[in-house]
Amino acid sequence: MNLTPDLRRQAQLAARLRDPPEKALILMRTDEGHEAGTTRTLLEELFPSGQPKADREAVKAAVKQADHWASTADRAAFPKHEDDGRYPRWQQVHFHKQPVLIHPLTGAELDLKSLSEVDPHHAEAISSEYLRGLVHRSEGQIDAQRTALAFWRFGPEIKADGLGLLWPLLPADSRVPDHSIWDHTDLTAALAVCHVDADEGGPALLSVSIGPVQEVIAAARSSSDLWAGSHLLARLAWEAMRVVCEALGPEHILFPRLRGVPQVDVWLRDAMGLEPKLFEECDWTRSHSDANPLFTAALPNRFTALVPAAMARDLAATITAKLREFVQRQAGAALRLLLTEAGVADDPALPAYAQIKKQLAEFPQVHWAAVPFSLVDSDEKGRVAANTPLLQVGTPRLRAAMAPFFGGIPAGTAPGFLGTPAWGLLSGGLNLEDGWFYWPNPGALYPALHELLERTLAAVKATRTFEQQNEIGWRCSLSGEVEWLTTDRAQLTLPPGARQDTLWAKVAAKRPQWARPGEHLGALATLKRLWPSLVVREMGALLDGEVSRFVVSTHTLAVAGTLQTWLERGERLPAELAAAVRAANPQRVALPRRLRAAVMRHADAAILLLLPGWLEGEQEDETRAAAARQLLNKALGQTPETYFGLLLMDGDEMGAWLSAGQDKTLTHAQCMHPQVRTGLTRFKPDTPLRRYLESARAPNPGRHMVISDALNQFALRLVPQVVERHFNGRLIYAGGDDVLAMLPVGDLLPAATALRAVYSGVDPRSVGLHEHESIDITRVQNGFARLQAPGQPAQLLRVMGEQATASTGLVVAHHQAPLSAVLRELRAAEKRAKESGGRNAFSISLIKRSGGTLQLTAKWGEPMALLLDLLVFLKQEGVSRRAIYHSVEWLDDLPPDNEALLAALLAWQFRRQSKDKDKTTAGKLAERLARLAHSPALLPKDAQPQQWLSHFMQVAEFLAREARGLDLSPAKDTQ
Repeated sequence: MNLTPDLRRQAQLAARLRDPPEKALILMRTDEGHEAGTTRTLLEELFPSGQPKADREAVKAAVKQADHWASTADRAAFPKHEDDGRYPRWQQVHFHKQPVLIHPLTGAELDLKSLSEVDPHHAEAISSEYLRGLVHRSEGQIDAQRTALAFWRFGPEIKADGLGLLWPLLPADSRVPDHSIWDHTDLTAALAVCHVDADEGGPALLSVSIGPVQEVIAAARSSSDLWAGSHLLARLAWEAMRVVCEALGPEHILFPRLRGVPQVDVWLRDAMGLEPKLFEECDWTRSHSDANPLFTAALPNRFTALVPAAMARDLAATITAKLREFVQRQAGAALRLLLTEAGVADDPALPAYAQIKKQLAEFPQVHWAAVPFSLVDSDEKGRVAANTPLLQVGTPRLRAAMAPFFGGIPAGTAPGFLGTPAWGLLSGGLNLEDGWFYWPNPGALYPALHELLERTLAAVKATRTFEQQNEIGWRCSLSGEVEWLTTDRAQLTLPPGARQDTLWAKVAAKRPQWARPGEHLGALATLKRLWPSLVVREMGALLDGEVSRFVVSTHTLAVAGTLQTWLERGERLPAELAAAVRAANPQRVALPRRLRAAVMRHADAAILLLLPGWLEGEQEDETRAAAARQLLNKALGQTPETYFGLLLMDGDEMGAWLSAGQDKTLTHAQCMHPQVRTGLTRFKPDTPLRRYLESARAPNPGRHMVISDALNQFALRLVPQVVERHFNGRLIYAGGDDVLAMLPVGDLLPAATALRAVYSGVDPRSVGLHEHESIDITRVQNGFARLQAPGQPAQLLRVMGEQATASTGLVVAHHQAPLSAVLRELRAAEKRAKESGGRNAFSISLIKRSGGTLQLTAKWGEPMALLLDLLVFLKQEGVSRRAIYHSVEWLDDLPPDNEALLAALLAWQFRRQSKDKDKTTAGKLAERLARLAHSPALLPKDAQPQQWLSHFMQVAEFLAREARGLDLSPAKDTQ
């Protein structure tokens, strides 16, 4: 049966309309039932009476099967009476009376108290009106593809008063309120497409990984290089996912979730033809600066999709071909920019084009694996076949496929999920005293199929193949591996001092942002270096206007904190400084968003916008640099900061969260509504139902979608809010649980701690920001965050939950330090936080200009709270930092394990260097320092308490120096 793409799209849309969005609000409250809600009239329009019956029946059967598989995959079924099919009263949850949401990763309950005031007919009317506004038509008929895309993207974003916050989280099943109706319809729609044509072999899981990550990101000489590598990799990830989205739909990407990703929005509007008015409130449509979300790298380099099995191989091949075509095209565009700047005529016969083709022939590397659901045997009713021993019910082929990847499995046992107690119970069906309960369909074996997928992809990546390249000439200045691009191959043999007439020498003379003197780049390095310019050009066409280029420097970040402090004093710039800046006519550089907003409100905004670029330009000559520092010191009343901060954050044990490791999962019962859990007590503890519901819940599609959605909310909404609106940071990368950002030194610690808090959705005070309430940017509770961004409606966001932790590496370095060395130290710091710190930790490296590196590692919580409090204390006017110098001198001479003596001596020294009003604070800080040094659970592994405390106090002293302000004041509206 070969169905047309149109009918496949109809199946996709019909799956979205099987259950109305307002289901939880109207269930058991209307006479007609939830299936007669918003969706009935739309379904009638979608399938007019004149359509062939065979088509209608095929779609109906596919949607029904998809719904059953999706329900089985995501939640436990419930016992029905075998005579009339009714559910017992203890299962009948009236959500409007007891609206409870369960966090799917922690089991925490969010009790909404009551929704009885929401009239069911009013909810239906609002929902119907909203969905009808998303319907797209073509020649008077519903355009199934565009309507399905609009439902997918904007369905959860209703603006109705009283429902806007709750709408995205309304549960698919009020008895198991841990996943939303949108999660369920996404999965159902993807499965329906896979089921509608029997010739396509049913659904399969496809996993694709793009690399090499380090080659794309690691080689960087400037912050622009660093941003470009991250952004390019994220763009490659989208171009790969786009192949699946265009062939099937965005709901087929299970991880990461793509809803709300700016690059995907652009595709929906411009390539797929969704109404532009739908996107008018999106930030990416309004900003013509590098603050536009499209400048943020926001996608990981790997994805998992649900696709028809027959299409998996072709999709993977298409992805590989499309990515390499994209890279070749973009590298060619970068070369043409260089040629234009250098005044060299473009010619396809130039050697540089051949070099690009050769050097990037196998870039990027694409690894993929696919696992079909057809490995599970099912009967004519679509249930897992039951003609084999229980542990092999319907799974002989799946078990055989898994066996090579699970070495050491004892004879007679099953690998992975097939050997768990949950499957042992489910595989034979569950029978109860009051009726037949449940026989699983193949959707229940998603955990086993996903395990096989992960291990297969790992095996594929371990067997990398490549073709050796023969490179003759001088190598790329960044990679040192391939020839630099040239317009004349004879120049490739010239030694560095003789390269006066090369393409790169000409570019360096005219556009130093593209090439430094003496620098010569290969194809990939060229693409990275020119990527910001290519993005700006693309953005200008997209937004129909000029877009300011993404230029951010470590020097600008260093001085940002000093400028912010001066701006808050409300003073004017001296005429002498203003004249010097005007005379230099400096290039404008990008400012942190918060600083730029403050600058624009100042009377001297025109000069202040040029000031960082002027200061940076003056550094090229030591005499001019000294004069500039003197002028600025006089104007600001202090020496401008010369150090900047880098932050690298990574979620802990993400693999274990995705695979539902032993301490990362809940029981089936923990995910159920409190009323249902109470009802389950009527069954004896040794019944199959009780044993099944008390068993650990395996990873399912809903879990993966929830994790991806939580990471999306964190990366796309919360991270920019913290880094760029509440602090003077510049976000480089935010993809899921990974964050890379640059910040002024004074903002580094508070921003890192705020990010740690919003990642888990916990009170910021619990991770170290107590007594600094102004950092509380969201109201958080039980893994949910309520975000009120300036100029935007409030959003209730589900994040990872309090059991999820993250570790962060932090580096403070001079702005002239080689960025490659700083990045190596940053990665080492993040690794220390995870390994030496034991995860849920931070690690700081101070790279001193005078030489040497000072390191500090500790857990979140009291160590960070005490570090911030000590900073505040040391910056008080009446406190001398000599308290730290003197204390460090004699720390090593103290006897170990004497907390009382340590506290007494620290208190004496701190009080001695403080004025009377600070002496009480000094004593309390001394007690906390001594107590912390003797709290091994908060310190890194094998830490020597007094040596660790010495580093702790030295870090505090360095960060408390005058030039680096610790900003704990409330953030200002930057809209």
